Parts: sequence; structure tokens; C-alpha cells
Amino acid sequence: MEYRRFGRTNEKISVITLGGMRFKHGWNPPRSHLPKESIQNCIEITRQALGVGINHIETAHGYMKSENLFGVALKELGTPRDQFKMMTKGAPMTGDETRALVEEQLKSLKIDYLDFYGWHGINNKERLQAATKPGGPVEVLHRLREEGVIRHVGFSTHAPLDIILQALNTDLFSFVNLHYYYFFQRNLEAVRLAGKKDIGVFIISPNEKGGMLWKPSGIVKGTCEPMSAIQFNGRFCLGHPEITTLSMGMHEPDHFPQNLSVLSKEKIYADNEPEIRREMDQRLAEVKGLCTLCSECLPCPEEINIPEVLRFRNLLNAYEMEDYGKFRYNMFEGEGHWFPGNFASKCTECGDCLPRCPEKLEIPRLLFETHRRLFDRKAWLKSKSFEFAASCYKFFKRFVPWMS
Repeated sequence: MEYRRFGRTNEKISVITLGGMRFKHGWNPPRSHLPKESIQNCIEITRQALGVGINHIETAHGYMKSENLFGVALKELGTPRDQFKMMTKGAPMTGDETRALVEEQLKSLKIDYLDFYGWHGINNKERLQAATKPGGPVEVLHRLREEGVIRHVGFSTHAPLDIILQALNTDLFSFVNLHYYYFFQRNLEAVRLAGKKDIGVFIISPNEKGGMLWKPSGIVKGTCEPMSAIQFNGRFCLGHPEITTLSMGMHEPDHFPQNLSVLSKEKIYADNEPEIRREMDQRLAEVKGLCTLCSECLPCPEEINIPEVLRFRNLLNAYEMEDYGKFRYNMFEGEGHWFPGNFASKCTECGDCLPRCPEKLEIPRLLFETHRRLFDRKAWLKSKSFEFAASCYKFFKRFVPWMS
């Protein structure tokens, strides 16, 4: 295993993190009810992760059962506290809520301090202001740091680049969890700024959000050979010295070899990597009507996330990444501030975006084209059903104690 310094935290953590979102039945409420199958899954995966040298575990209050599962698993394994670093996250909106939530999370995890605590989801200006207001959540997190309850304070973000840069420039945080992959390089400026400020960089979900790379398109698979798509993307990310670790949501034993492959030192990969990168770059450059993702087209009166829609079009035309495009595109209108934007079909052809586009793209036409290719009504209805179930759970748990 390779270890890197996590920015100004000065902690040495493994370049592969064990992410805790995906354990069996882990998203089924209530959070405190832990099926035997879920516990066993978490124990076995955690044992395997520690066995290969992974020393960093990441979870969140928002991951339903995850904190409770890790609490049971680490206790069952008898893992000494100094042999792992624990990161969890939460999005309390007031100072009082912050202290209460951290205490609850420590109880769930069965530990007495947290190595890293991230304010979960600085995804827009309003949430940045809520997190950092005087007397608010981040201020209380720093008090808890002074008390020894938390060692380092950071944040996670799915925000536009300008919001991420604003958050980094507050100088309130020692680490950031963000999106940055070969197929999504828009946040490079944030990665570089974090490096300059000695803020640790944690990459969120490089295999899923980074392109559903466990089942790549034929073009991606063929272009990456002799590497796998997971290996290519992982090595791309770790090729940036500012980046410390990649969060892998491993939840089956056979996930380990494919993820550990990013650390391979075999000469065949080093020799082929530059040519693979050149071919990948060339395919994108040859896309007719390529969107450069500058975001000058925003804001859109119909709240369409134009750059993201056209990024999916870029990937479709360059790499035939249809599965990934459908997976992400059909999240619109269902994820709130985590993935904002309306479907491209809402475009009224008002023309506001056209004079602002430096590439002079026919944006409305490209939006409608992308919607026709990626909209999947079944997938959308499924996401809406999940959203409704989650809303019902949040409502009823206010009145039924055992649901908490």
C-alpha cells in the first residue's frame, strides 16, 4: 500500500480509502437496525481492507446504517484505534445541532474521537454561508477540535467550481472531498488551489461518479488496454501530487484486486499510459460541437445545468458512454442541491445562452439531442420512487422513535 500526507493535517493515510456507502441493505431504514448479513458484509470487507494496508475509513451520517455497521465491525475485529483513521461527515445547520450530531456519531461508531470530520455538502452559496456563519456548524466543529473530539475539520462538495474555490479560500478547512477524474476535469483549479494551501484532497467515488468504470464502454475498455478503465482513471488521479486518496466503495471481496491494480508498478502500464492518454484526449478533441464546459452559458432561465448535460454529450460522442450518461442524466430533478438542474427537455429556446457561448454552439439543439439519447423514463420513475420513500421515512421517524 502507498501512503501520502493528507495536506496540513499531517496525517499519513492510504491512497485508497474504504468508503462505506455500499454495504448490503445499508440504505434500508431504520439506521439502527443492522441485519446479520449487513454486519457480516461490513466485517469481512473491513478485515480485508485493513489486511491490505488500507488505514483510512470514510462514512457519513447520511449513509443510513454505515456508521453503526463500522462501529460493530471494528469492535468485532478488535482493531486497535491507532491502526485506522476514521472520517465521517454530517450537515448540521446550527451550532447546537452540530455538537449533538457529533456525539451521536461517536456513539454509533463506538469511538471517542474522530480523525476527520467533514461538513457534508457545501454544494451552493447558501450552504456555504450556513456552514461558515458566525457561531454556526464549522465554528463549533473547530471548538470540538480544540476539545480533542475531532482532530481535523474539512468539507465535502458537489458544488460548481466557483463555490469550491470560495470554500477553500475561507481557510477554515484542512481537507476537501471533491469530484475530479479523467472524465471530469472541471475541478482542476480547485485541486491546484488546495495544493497551494496545503489542504488535503480526497477524491469522491472515482469508479462510479468517475464513469461507471467497472463496466466501461467498448471504446473505453479497448483504448485503456492493457490497463483496465479503473486502473487508468485511478492512476490519472494519483498522478496529481495534490491528491492524497481515492474513496473506493468496496463491498465485495472481488472489488479489491481491481482497485488495488491502480498501485501496480509493472513497466507495461507505465510504458503504455502516455499513449492511452493521447488517444483518449484525441477522441474528445474530435467531437463535433464539443462543449469546453466553460459555464459561460449559465445561468439558464429554466435552471438546466447546461455544461453537465453537454458533458454527457461529449462522453457519448467521444467514448460511447451511454450507460454512464443515462445513470447520471436521469438523476436530474431528483437530487436537490446534490445534483441540481432540470432535464434538457425544459429548454424553451429562449436564446439567452447563445451569445455567451465562446464556441458558438447551437445549445438548444444539442440539449434536445442529448435528452432524446439519455432520458430513461423507467430510471427516472425509479429514482422518484426512492425519493418518495426517503421523504416518507424522514417524516415518520419524527414520530416513531424506533425508526431513528
